[in-house]
Amino acid sequence: MELYEEIIQMMQEGEEEEVVALVKKCLSEGKDVQEIINKGLIAAMDIIGKKFRKGEMFFPEVMLSATCMHAGMKILKPYFKASSKKQPAKFVIGTVAEDVHDIGKNLVAMNLSAAGFEVIDLGTDVSPEKFVQVVKKHNPKILGMSALLTTTMPHMKETIAALDSEGLRKSKRLKIIIGGAPVDQEFADEIGADFYGNDAMEAVTIAKSIVTGKGK
Repeated sequence: MELYEEIIQMMQEGEEEEVVALVKKCLSEGKDVQEIINKGLIAAMDIIGKKFRKGEMFFPEVMLSATCMHAGMKILKPYFKASSKKQPAKFVIGTVAEDVHDIGKNLVAMNLSAAGFEVIDLGTDVSPEKFVQVVKKHNPKILGMSALLTTTMPHMKETIAALDSEGLRKSKRLKIIIGGAPVDQEFADEIGADFYGNDAMEAVTIAKSIVTGKGK
């Protein structure tokens, strides 16, 4: 079995020590850090996410897998930070108010860091006021918001309204990306978000396009 396949299998089984050992083995064999993230850790979480949505895995199992992912990323973080290019832009990210789910958000944040962005991760349960405060302080190019619960989706609209009322989107040319299981393009259009990211890789692709001037 290939190393990446082993990582995927061990993450599904929640075997943290095995995942750490496999990640270290990948590094010792000279494998690219971004490849380890994409083909190992993220590929595993994509599978786990699909199984969770189908009812083939339960929340405690998903959390164990997430712990494995964090352990693997802890090993990789010094490497991709050292090898990343000059940071092209600041990216503020957080899960909206009253929502404490962070697996998807963390995947996006880790991929952005690996791509060279300066990521300011606000964590979970972030109020509109907090988003506004951080945008004022750090002047990011992009703001990303995540929600996993349909009941917390309205906080995305509230945050955008708060940013607009302060004139921050226009004055700072701030672009907003939203994502999460219940979110779609129609909702993004409805609340005035600039972009919708279907998954972590798409969110990073959109972020890169914004920095290079190819995003709208």
